[in-house]
Parts: sequence; C-alpha cells; structure tokens
Amino acid sequence: MHPALMTYGALFAAIALEVVGTSFLQASQQFTRPLPTAIMAICYAASFYCLSISLKVIPVGIAYAIWSGLGIVLISAVGIVVFKQTLDTPALVGLGLIVAGVLVVNVFSNSIQH
Repeated sequence: MHPALMTYGALFAAIALEVVGTSFLQASQQFTRPLPTAIMAICYAASFYCLSISLKVIPVGIAYAIWSGLGIVLISAVGIVVFKQTLDTPALVGLGLIVAGVLVVNVFSNSIQH
C-alpha cells in the first residue's frame, strides 16, 4: 500500500473514531450509562492510536490541526443531524473557516509530504 494512502487513511480513521467517540460521550450522559461510556473510551483510544500512525509522516502540529479541525466540523454535523442541535450563522462561518484552514494547510503547505 502507498505510504501516503496509509498515512492519510490512519489520520481519517482517527478523525472518524474521534467523532464516534464524542457522539458516545454525549450519549454517555456524564458517564452514567456504561455501554456508551465504554464505546467512547474504546473509540478515543483507537483514535489516538491511528493518529500516532499518521505521525510517522505528518508533523504533529499539522496532523493535530487536521484531526481536530475536521473533527470539530464533523461532530458539529452530527450534533445537528443526530442530537437536533442548531448552529447560528457565526458558528457556521467559523466552521467554514476551519475547513478553509485545513484545505490551505493540505494544498499549499510545504510542511507535509504531498
């Protein structure tokens, strides 16, 4: 498998696992429900493991920026769809800026291997 595919695959798996873990954090109701709490812990641990794999190639600051930025945007979408939360215009603009920042880092930065 191509190293870049493996690296970014691990990073995107880390992001997905973090989003699932955060969704179950909400469902755990402050750790009072054992099954959602256990799923959350497993997802977070697996997320950090996958993130560590991506750090073999991507600098920690860049990987963390992508991981946290896309995680914020995706968990916000989960909040809207699953938990029926609402976001106002400034929140949506801010999320758009996060996406723009991730794109700038990935497309224009020489800090990561393309």
